[in-house]
Amino acid sequence: MGHWLQRNIVEPGKLPLLLALTAFVLTFVITRVITRMIRAGKGPFGNVSAGGVHIHHVVPGVVLTIVGGFAAVASGRFGFGSGLAAVVFGIGAGLVLDEFALILHLDDVYWTEAGRQSVEVVVVTAALVLLLLAGFLPFGVNDLSAGELHDRGAAVLSIAVNFAFSLIALSKGKGRTAIFGVIVPVVALVGAIRLARPGSPWARRFYRNRPRARARSMLRVYRHDRRWAGPRRRLQDLIGGRPDEPVVPALRR
Repeated sequence: MGHWLQRNIVEPGKLPLLLALTAFVLTFVITRVITRMIRAGKGPFGNVSAGGVHIHHVVPGVVLTIVGGFAAVASGRFGFGSGLAAVVFGIGAGLVLDEFALILHLDDVYWTEAGRQSVEVVVVTAALVLLLLAGFLPFGVNDLSAGELHDRGAAVLSIAVNFAFSLIALSKGKGRTAIFGVIVPVVALVGAIRLARPGSPWARRFYRNRPRARARSMLRVYRHDRRWAGPRRRLQDLIGGRPDEPVVPALRR
């Protein structure tokens, strides 16, 4: 394990990226645990306020992201300074993206249905950073044998082809499939082969004069969303907490 870490992470200068990813994920998990405890009224934690203004954790997150980002640029890819800057940046990014929905809507939507977008963005970001660690390791490793160079060259070609499939899936309106398909080749291939979602660039371009294809696409999307909406919501609730029920205003008589 130590040899693999040295050869594939430390030597290519990927250690700061690994530290940033670890800090990012841990910060998001810890933040969600604390906010759920505050919401339930448990534990020693509470909301932070100054002068009657609630200070969202995106505020220190922005500060840490700026500090860690500039420090990482100044320190390079090796040494203690680069690792520390990566950890600071990862913590800041975790705090910021945990409230991504607040930034997007310019409103405190943390525990609303719109707040689920923060969870989705965090999962996507972690997946993309993991891709940088796993998918592009063929670059930056020294003293490779001819066999290792061949294997890594084949891996790079496989990644490029799979990325093309992911782009096709993205053009078909399948964002999640495209993103996770970059990491898992079969997912990207399935997304590229199956029908496009209605309203996607692919559907507007190729289904314009094909009413049967449009009808099949709409039927498939309806069945897919009906089947997976429940499990997806339960997974989001498990990760980020269940949002508040929308308040229905009382009818006036």
